[in-house]
Amino acid sequence: MSDLKQVDSKKGQAQKGQAKARGKSRRLAMQAIYQWQMTGDSITDIKQQFFDENNMSKFDSDFFSEMVSGVASSISELDPFLEKNMPRSIESVDPVERAILRLATYEFINRFDVPYRVVLNEAVNITKEFCAENSHTFVNAVLDKVAKEIRHIEVQSAGS
Repeated sequence: MSDLKQVDSKKGQAQKGQAKARGKSRRLAMQAIYQWQMTGDSITDIKQQFFDENNMSKFDSDFFSEMVSGVASSISELDPFLEKNMPRSIESVDPVERAILRLATYEFINRFDVPYRVVLNEAVNITKEFCAENSHTFVNAVLDKVAKEIRHIEVQSAGS
């Protein structure tokens, strides 16, 4: 194998590893946000609990920490985006779905390094894993509208 192909192969493996670690981070972040929503406990304490209970080498701990802290400190910014793009109040949404919606919306707003389709796909997959059978259609519809509002240029260019 040429040196260039070997470098490309290692780079591709590293990106797959990062994507897998971030996927695990999103799942854990959703669970931490859910716990915070349900208990009102300190976000710092909840994050520490997750760090203590999970194998840090299998997920992106910086990404997890940013997402959990970011959602908790941005509710007043996130919820209006969600509520104007769904037929009911955010508080009436199932708590797990609410955590997923908030997490994805935070990522749309703050992580332009992550393509909106990745954020949307991850949110739908987490919903399929943790929520009722057809919840993913609701989450997908809401987040598709939110993405079009927040990432309109990226969404338009992807649609062409």
